Amino acid sequence: MTQVQGPPPGTTVVEDAPPAEAGGRGRRRDPAPRARMPFGRWFREVGWRHVVGVLAVVWALFPVSYLVSASLNPLGNVVTSTLVPQSFSLDNFTTLLDEQPFGTWARNSIIVCVCVVFVQLLFSALAAFAFSRFRFRGRRGGLLALLLIQMFPQFLAAVALYLMFTDIGDVVPAIGLDTLPGYILMMCGGSLGQVWLIKGFFDSIPMSLDEAAMIDGASHVQVFFRIILPLVRPILAVCGLLVFVGTIAEFLMASIFLRDEGNKTLATGLYGLIDSDRSNNLGVFAAGSILTAIPVVLLFLYLQKFIVGGITAGGVKG
Repeated sequence: MTQVQGPPPGTTVVEDAPPAEAGGRGRRRDPAPRARMPFGRWFREVGWRHVVGVLAVVWALFPVSYLVSASLNPLGNVVTSTLVPQSFSLDNFTTLLDEQPFGTWARNSIIVCVCVVFVQLLFSALAAFAFSRFRFRGRRGGLLALLLIQMFPQFLAAVALYLMFTDIGDVVPAIGLDTLPGYILMMCGGSLGQVWLIKGFFDSIPMSLDEAAMIDGASHVQVFFRIILPLVRPILAVCGLLVFVGTIAEFLMASIFLRDEGNKTLATGLYGLIDSDRSNNLGVFAAGSILTAIPVVLLFLYLQKFIVGGITAGGVKG
């Protein structure tokens, strides 16, 4: 039987230290320092993007900064307006709210925007559901016709719409020219403008959901309102935001249809300020522009969570 001999007498035995990961007292090795990327390579791969981003932000903020400066300038004229205001005052906002019917213009714009957004989203979603889920004669031609109509601006039909609503106003004065309901009805004429965007989102939803619901006894209306619409909230939020911005900024048709001071929207009302005295009303006009941008920004911030939530929810579907 072989005996294991120990170390010779007087020899000190040094035991190996356990690794640091195992909870021992050994010294942990420092990671090797990362090699620093040369500046030229960093700029070619990453840095130029930061430069482009900074330039884009400066380009976008320049007109906004000028408007803010002009709105806070107490003199409020073209000559004294600079990018950085020399003095700060809220006189332009006070003049706008006290001496001008800004509240009436804002109320009219909100009413028009809410009605137009609701009607356009409803009819565009209904048409997109039909074009996406059903197969019928004239389907392709209808889609191409909608695409062709969208290529022509609405202003080309200004004369025809003016004559049409003049005749309508003789029969039904409530929806004729220079009336807010008539202007809303005219703006709702482009209710199928978002069909292509919504249809593309509908096509990404599998038909198996519709078939399963119809097997359980659901009708097409129930499938549309209870199953499809909750799944397409991101595209509805995007389309609603686009329609809202386009409606609140619409000026050409509003300047033709709305002439009375009590029926004007924000776009036509503010244009009347700058048109009557272009030199001295710049500060009041800038203050109105700042206040007009507030609901647009708030709406975007509110709808952003639906857009981001829809994108992240769609990324985990199996």
